[in-house]
Amino acid sequence: MPAMTVIVDGSPLDPSQVVAVARGGAPVEVGPGVADGMAPARRAVEQALESRAVVYGVTTGFGALADTVIASEQAAQLQESLVRSHAAGFGALVDDEVVRAMTVLRARTLAAGFSGARVDVVRALVALLNSGVRVAVPEHGSLGASGDLAPMAHVSLVLLGEGWVRGEHGAVAEGGPAMVRHGLAPLRLTVKDGLSLLNATEGMLAMLVLACEDLALLADTADVVCALSVDALLGTDRPFAEALHALRPHPGQARSAANLRRMLADSGVLASHRHSRHAVQDAYSLRCAPQVHGAARDALDWARQVRDRELAAVVDNPVVLPDGSVESTGNFHGEPLAFAMDLLAVAVAELGSISERRTDRMLDPARSHGLPPFLAPEAGLHSGFMLAQYTAASLVAHNRRLAVPASADSIPTSGMQEDHVSLGWSAGIKLRNAIENLRGILAVEALVAAAGLELRLAMLAHDEHALIEAAPRTAAVLQRIRADVNPMPRDRFLAQDLRRVRDLVAGGALVHAAGLGEEPS
Repeated sequence: MPAMTVIVDGSPLDPSQVVAVARGGAPVEVGPGVADGMAPARRAVEQALESRAVVYGVTTGFGALADTVIASEQAAQLQESLVRSHAAGFGALVDDEVVRAMTVLRARTLAAGFSGARVDVVRALVALLNSGVRVAVPEHGSLGASGDLAPMAHVSLVLLGEGWVRGEHGAVAEGGPAMVRHGLAPLRLTVKDGLSLLNATEGMLAMLVLACEDLALLADTADVVCALSVDALLGTDRPFAEALHALRPHPGQARSAANLRRMLADSGVLASHRHSRHAVQDAYSLRCAPQVHGAARDALDWARQVRDRELAAVVDNPVVLPDGSVESTGNFHGEPLAFAMDLLAVAVAELGSISERRTDRMLDPARSHGLPPFLAPEAGLHSGFMLAQYTAASLVAHNRRLAVPASADSIPTSGMQEDHVSLGWSAGIKLRNAIENLRGILAVEALVAAAGLELRLAMLAHDEHALIEAAPRTAAVLQRIRADVNPMPRDRFLAQDLRRVRDLVAGGALVHAAGLGEEPS
């Protein structure tokens, strides 16, 4: 099947298109009507320059220097100076997928025709994406108000034939030679071009789009591995009944409960103890899984609404309105995105927290209903999965720290002109870290639950003198795990097993094996 081609024409991009460009390297084209659509705003900017009108960023300095009037003959120098001075990031480099997503999103916004930039700027962004040049953007520098200035400046500086790219083996290299190797000519900026490139929330939006994609998969994965744990712990599916969840009509809760019912349908393990005394009420980490997983789903649904509004937004300052007026605005403030990503970080922390509690329960002989300590057949001689739970606990603790909201903080900048900021970029960075930690936590539960379920099936078969089978869906997930990771009858190097299962979680293999999942949106 041919790769999706993403057309940038100013209309909102679908999240799947952004993901295709960011992660799949989908080619990008400038739509046929973009030049005509951008022309009126461009004329308004040029007229403002010719008339020597005082317009922010056109004939004035930036930030606290907004009262400084710039001569019209210095308009081009002003824009290039802006890009160079604002490319002031520091620290580790953000992932290529974030840079690619923010680049295509910025091209889309400029193509909408309210920025006053030239169509050449959109074409240059698209050419950069298609070239394969990997722009290097440092992690620190954006405060999430006035947009993501420093990150976008690093992208823009490469367009000028300067700045940094990722070279061989990912090391930082000079941007100019990389542009030449890929046949790209440096872009020369004129009035308003530089400010239009920088004044953007697209860095934050890029991280939110990717996080929504990731968390949709991980919410389903949490349901899948929870079902394995329920069976391994001789839990019951009775609290997942549809009638019970109709009494509290949260849509995410209903979806997770439905997933657990589907996963556990026709389970021989459940049938073997359905009427036993201990099946009356399970621990909260099992019984309340739909409520916790579902709350995370509902948070995701709200974040998607914010994402979709932002995908249709114009966040420049100033903007050119249809009547030709050039007006200052605050649409570059990242607070909506910051709130959404901070809430998702809380949801991610809770999905990991309840998962780790299920893992610990399976490893504790006082609470696991007969499973051997740490699932080690020769406990004492072997430690089994003891330290896997330590790893999960460490990741859970880290995610709790990452759940502290960035958006509740602010720090004034630019001589107190920019006296309140969102720190939305920071919210996005920590959310991405939390999501990666959650992959590890769910991988630990999946690995432990697979071992626990196998031991449980063997114990039941011995006690009942009959073959007891897992539910078809949980059996399929167990089989998929065992295709990559063998059982562990005695201790061995565990980190490589965890890495393999983490890759299964990240790639959606467990959800696919279970036959669950939702279409990304």
